Amino acid sequence: MADNKKIAEQVLAAVGGAANLKDATHCMTRLRLYLKDDNLPKDDEVKKISGVLGVVRGGQQYQIVIGTNVPKVYEELCKLAGISASAAVKDDAAAAQDAAITKRKLTPKQVGKNIMGYLAGCMTPMIPVLLAGGLFRAVNSIFGPDLLGLYTLESNLYILFDFLYDAAFYFMPILVGYNAAKQLGVNGMLGSFIGSVLMVPDFAAFATNGQTFTVFGIPATVTNYAQTVLPVMLSVPLFCLIYKLVKKFMPDLLTSVFTPFFSLIISMPFILCLLAPLGTIVGNAISGGLAWFGMTTGWFGVAVIAALWEFLVMSGMHLALMMPMMADFFETGIISGPMNAGNFVTWACFGVALGAALRLKNKDDRSTSFAAFASGILGGVTEPTLYGICFRFTRCFVTMAVGGFVGGAIAGIFDLKGYAMTSPNFLSLLGYVGGTNANIVVGVVASFASLIVAAVLTYLFGFSQKDLESV
Repeated sequence: MADNKKIAEQVLAAVGGAANLKDATHCMTRLRLYLKDDNLPKDDEVKKISGVLGVVRGGQQYQIVIGTNVPKVYEELCKLAGISASAAVKDDAAAAQDAAITKRKLTPKQVGKNIMGYLAGCMTPMIPVLLAGGLFRAVNSIFGPDLLGLYTLESNLYILFDFLYDAAFYFMPILVGYNAAKQLGVNGMLGSFIGSVLMVPDFAAFATNGQTFTVFGIPATVTNYAQTVLPVMLSVPLFCLIYKLVKKFMPDLLTSVFTPFFSLIISMPFILCLLAPLGTIVGNAISGGLAWFGMTTGWFGVAVIAALWEFLVMSGMHLALMMPMMADFFETGIISGPMNAGNFVTWACFGVALGAALRLKNKDDRSTSFAAFASGILGGVTEPTLYGICFRFTRCFVTMAVGGFVGGAIAGIFDLKGYAMTSPNFLSLLGYVGGTNANIVVGVVASFASLIVAAVLTYLFGFSQKDLESV
């Protein structure tokens, strides 16, 4: 049995002691440390500690891979360092030091690492939630009316499992907001509050009813932000920046109430009128251009849209492409050309999860990847793969896109047609039944080509040697 206290002592000494530690948290297998000077730890020396499986430098975090006993090591570390185990908030001095370190190292490469570290930090703690919610959708797909028919769409069991799926995915802005604020040194509940603002039912009703809305006289783009992550990811950093500035000048006696109050008043026009709808505004233009591109460039356009589809989904841009698809389907009963493209990158997501499950060595990461594969191919839920695998190992975004491109190219070359809107899981193959026998063959080949290509490329090229050593 691992001596968790001894591991914590040796780790703390190796990273420069408590004096060099600003904050600490952990995920499923890693200690995530925020250091005042991240040049002090020597990676090779940290890796030699018994109980340490690897080291990863991600964004502003110094990550030490421990394994499933990481919560116990984290608890001992917090005791030794004299910090709170419940997401300590950085003080002003630490924040100032952060700024100095960031400024000193602000290269394009570091900026990219910081951005990816922030995005991963927002989503990594949510992996268990996404996997659990996705598997409830998978259970409904298999045992519900879509396949085995053991219970009906109206049954309480189906409705319960659907509730549990929605609880994981519908309220993502609130959950992501909490993680975003924690990373930026602000109370996580304030980040959740920003996510809640974006999801207030009355605000979403404006979008449904086609009404206009203004913030202090400034027109706001009204939309439904449920199941999105980028709007809150963009909004929370601005709120945190304003919060810290307001707190700096607010008297201590008034800060608990009035710092959040004035921070919200100042930030809301920027959040509701600019940052949150930014993806929608830009996305409509990009999606319109992609739709035109797909319709005018034949099979190549279908392949490109297939490669980019999941990136559009993450930003909400796919909705602008889905509207003409649905209108055309309701009029003709046929889905063709670029409107078929999204299906193949979904199968590529299944392939990424499968490739990761076969390639990764750590049993927890393999288990997570297999669960992502199951929730995808059975339930049609790709978020565990996107946020749990691709955000952690960014090469997998490329392998996913290549897999989608290959499937989209096959579908475009042979003019694949869909005849039904189905669940985005293995049952999507049934959507190609209704035309010629060749059509269903092309649909099956294109779908499995996406999965196989993505799985093979993920296995061979999806992870650097450093990734494999650290997991």
